[in-house]
Amino acid sequence: MENTVILPRDFDLVLRPNMSLSRRGFFWLMVFFSAISLIVGGYFWSRGAWPVFGFFGLDIILLYGAFRLNYRYGKRYETLSMIDDKLVFRQVTALGGARAWSFDPYWVRIKLERFGKQGEDIGALILSSHGKYVSVGAFLAPEERAGLAESLSIMLNDVRHGGAHSSDFGHGGARLNA
Repeated sequence: MENTVILPRDFDLVLRPNMSLSRRGFFWLMVFFSAISLIVGGYFWSRGAWPVFGFFGLDIILLYGAFRLNYRYGKRYETLSMIDDKLVFRQVTALGGARAWSFDPYWVRIKLERFGKQGEDIGALILSSHGKYVSVGAFLAPEERAGLAESLSIMLNDVRHGGAHSSDFGHGGARLNA
């Protein structure tokens, strides 16, 4: 990957789902969608097809509910950090519940699942060690998971072999100040 981020030995990353529509954008989407639905539904009502108006109202309610649910799940996040020579992964749910996994950097394995005939489709990013495993960044785009896997691999390789990667930019990436 040409945009590999070189992670320092002590880092703290926060992974969040992509949210493509702001709250203000959501407000305006609902205003325009509701206005169009009410106008078209009103036309059908005036023609005697009043049940159609109810279905337009149902569309408004369902769209609103889908976006509210999406925003609720958008509150979840994950953290990856190196604390006291341990790789710590933490998942925080939309309701605030948290789970944490701690891995020894010498034993942890990073697996990026690949599918397709030539392995062109990127699947889950999995951290595993001593029977513990966890999927990281399931809400990230496949390219983001691949970049994260490569960055973690470089950093863990550096920790295992005691090298100093802060001056090594041969991987084509930029340094991340965490």
